[in-house]
This record gives sequence, structure tokens and C-alpha cells, in this order.
Amino acid sequence: MFGWLKGDPAKKLEKKIDAKMSRAVEFQRNGKLREYADLMKEIDDMEKELAALKAQKSA
Repeated sequence: MFGWLKGDPAKKLEKKIDAKMSRAVEFQRNGKLREYADLMKEIDDMEKELAALKAQKSA
């Protein structure tokens, strides 16, 4: 009954990924390639987690 009060963890993770992607673009434009690579690795890990969440939700 109160399921609508609980936030969707997949949407929350998508918002975090979008924010990190914007930050990564700024790093790349400023020539901070090491920080860009580190952030892209984090984003890749988060995307894998998101895919697992979506697969679990659809199963």
C-alpha cells in the first residue's frame, strides 16, 4: 500500500550516473585526464550495478 513512498533505487542511481558524467566531461575539457579516467571507471561500475538492479526488477 505504501510502496509509492519508497524511492526507486534505479532512478536514484541513474541520477548519480548523470551527475558524474557531467563532471567527467568537465574534467576531460580541462585536460584532467587522470581524474576523468578515474571517474569513468566509477561510472562503469555504477552502470553495471544499475543493469543488475534492472534485471532483478524485471525478473
